[in-house]
Amino acid sequence: MRCGHCERSAVVDRPYRGDHVCETHLIASVEERARRAFHRQLPKFSAGTVAVALSGGKDSSAALHLTHRYFARRPTVRLVAISVDEGIPGYRDATLVAARALSERLGVEHRVVEAATRLGTTTDRVARSRPEAIPCSYCGVWRRRLLNDAAREAGADALVLGFNLDDLAQTVLMNLTRGEVDRLGRMAPHRSRRPGLVPRIAPLADVPEREVFLYARLRGLPFDHGECPHAGRAARNVFREVLWRLEESMPGTRQALLRTRERLLERGLADDGSAPDSCLRCGAPATGTLCRTCVLLEAAHVPPLVPEVP
Repeated sequence: MRCGHCERSAVVDRPYRGDHVCETHLIASVEERARRAFHRQLPKFSAGTVAVALSGGKDSSAALHLTHRYFARRPTVRLVAISVDEGIPGYRDATLVAARALSERLGVEHRVVEAATRLGTTTDRVARSRPEAIPCSYCGVWRRRLLNDAAREAGADALVLGFNLDDLAQTVLMNLTRGEVDRLGRMAPHRSRRPGLVPRIAPLADVPEREVFLYARLRGLPFDHGECPHAGRAARNVFREVLWRLEESMPGTRQALLRTRERLLERGLADDGSAPDSCLRCGAPATGTLCRTCVLLEAAHVPPLVPEVP
């Protein structure tokens, strides 16, 4: 199959666009979509600190590379890569090696935050002590908390996440299916600043997962493609499968789901979460009396966090 833009052989088909593209045009397309996303989500940002959540997987590695590329001509912008070690031996070790390698290649400061030190527990410990619970429900909440804390400590004005089009479309579908419309305003990319939260940016929001993987491979980025041993129990797996089937039969479903979120927010039908409350226990942003981090620490019988200093 030929590329739809030149005579070279195509490396991927894009049913949602009705075309095929070669290696060169795929790379250019991903980089252009990321550039537009930065321009739209972080307008007129010329000086300050941008943190990048770097797990060491394909998405976060591509996100760091694209962030570095976008701000390369702005010496007044400082980049900091942040990795979270949730405490999953045999899985996180390999991804941290990849994260370190990419950070060194790009000359970006790399910080590792350990859940065992910051929270007093790890994902594996909770999985062993509470076999009835889904580890991902704990891990996701705690990882978001640690990333936000580390970004604040780094003085970051924004936190770049590696969420791709599939990830975001799955999240929208999950929230709509569960009737949790307000959560649509709290997911990345953020439309407004919230007290205590570093605004999250998603430069890969318009790029499908398959294209992110190819981009990372074609650019020769170091990343680990291993799967977390707890991932098989994640509720998201059901929505991932459903979305794959929908996209296969109706190309463009993923983009339509993101447009649905935007329209709900524009019409004020979903709360943008711009003014959350503060957790009575640790002082972190919360939508109720306690933040989800403290709620889950209590459920796991872990001592509460030390209150934040104003």
